[in-house]
Amino acid sequence: MNLTLKIWRQQNATAPGKFAEYQIRDVTPEMSFLEMLDALNEDLLSKEEPPVAFEHDCREGICGSCGFLINGVAHGGQPRTTVCQLSMRFFKDGDSLTLEPWRARAFPVVRDLIVDRSAFDRIIQAGGFISAPTGSAPDANAILVPKEAADTAFDAAACIGCGACVAACPNAAAMLFTSAKITHLNSLPQGQAQRDERTLSMVVAMANEGFGSCTNHGECEAVCPKEIPLEFIGKMNRDLIRALWRRHREPLVIPGVVQEPLHEDVGTEAEEPPTAATSEKRPNQTSGDGKHEAIRVDHPGT
Repeated sequence: MNLTLKIWRQQNATAPGKFAEYQIRDVTPEMSFLEMLDALNEDLLSKEEPPVAFEHDCREGICGSCGFLINGVAHGGQPRTTVCQLSMRFFKDGDSLTLEPWRARAFPVVRDLIVDRSAFDRIIQAGGFISAPTGSAPDANAILVPKEAADTAFDAAACIGCGACVAACPNAAAMLFTSAKITHLNSLPQGQAQRDERTLSMVVAMANEGFGSCTNHGECEAVCPKEIPLEFIGKMNRDLIRALWRRHREPLVIPGVVQEPLHEDVGTEAEEPPTAATSEKRPNQTSGDGKHEAIRVDHPGT
């Protein structure tokens, strides 16, 4: 089949860009989309024209390198499919395809269809890791992981960081990506020691990179080739509230009552509904010398 390609050509981030139109012939349905672009570039090189720059690596939908807009839709719009997995059988003879890079301030254009996604790397560097002492590997069953936690972590780890969620979001938000990376580690027992610090650091790093805010459009989930669910954003928001609460909370002060030191809970799921535990004695009860006795007042949530 024969196709018309309108491709965004831009030398670098500061140079002006424009669409260039190309005709490509003899495309077979068995070709992948990137193989079709390879054929186009061979033709351009034979004419001593600069080839179209696009990013790729594994070409198996795993690395997340490839990715651009096809007719305004990230990865071409086929469910659970990256550009490198997109087959030309989804198109027909005479189609006109418009190719352009991800459009986001945090993703400056490197050249043509390639953008700089190092902002994602810096978000991961802020907290996408688990600190552990070095030494021999522990036994596989030394730390038991509940089935539900393992499934959640596995689903979150499926994110390949392609950036389609940012490109599809009207606000260019990176909430789905960041929430997947946070949920992956926050769901596992090994990630609990740094859970609060990880959440705060990665959310702050995301904000510093210039990504927009989430307004629940849901476009990110719709175009994600790994079908990362929106519920991970809710999990991240809950973890963020939890981290802010634990970092900034102050002891509950009641005049005339002597309080005992507070103790942080151990674990992540040990939180209980807010209560105010007191001793059996009330503030109006006095000791033999006429003074109020100490009453313990626990802060809500501890």
